[in-house]
Amino acid sequence: MTTTAYKPTGYTSVAVYLHAYQAQRLIDFLAAVFGAPVTRRYDQPDGTIMHAEIRVDDTIVMLADAPSAAEGQTAWLHVYVPDVDAAYQRALAAGGASVQAPNQKPGDPDRRGGVTDPAGNTWWLATQVAPD
Repeated sequence: MTTTAYKPTGYTSVAVYLHAYQAQRLIDFLAAVFGAPVTRRYDQPDGTIMHAEIRVDDTIVMLADAPSAAEGQTAWLHVYVPDVDAAYQRALAAGGASVQAPNQKPGDPDRRGGVTDPAGNTWWLATQVAPD
C-alpha cells in the first residue's frame, strides 16, 4: 500500500494565517525579529501577496495581503524564543510598538514581553526561566 503525505514535511498540523494590510512590512518585521525565512510566496499580478509562508523556528506562519487596513485582521501570537529581552529589542528596532516590556510575574515560569507589529498583531515573546 502506498501512502501520500497529508501535509508538507516539517509543517505542524495547525498554522496561524494572518490577513495583513501591506503584508510585506509584516514579512520584513518577522525576518528582523525572528530571522524568519520566506518558504513559499505567490504574488498577485499587481504585486500584492496572494499567499506567503514564513518559518518562525519550528512553525510556519501563513499570510496574505488585505486589500485595505480596515479589512486586515489582527491576532495575538505567543512565541517562545531563546532570549526574550533580545527578541523584544529586535522587535522595537524593526518598527514594533511596546505592549509590555519583558518581565517575570510571580508564579509564572516565563519571562514575557509584548509588541505590536506594523500590521497591528500582538506578539507575546517569552523565555522559560523556571522549570515546569
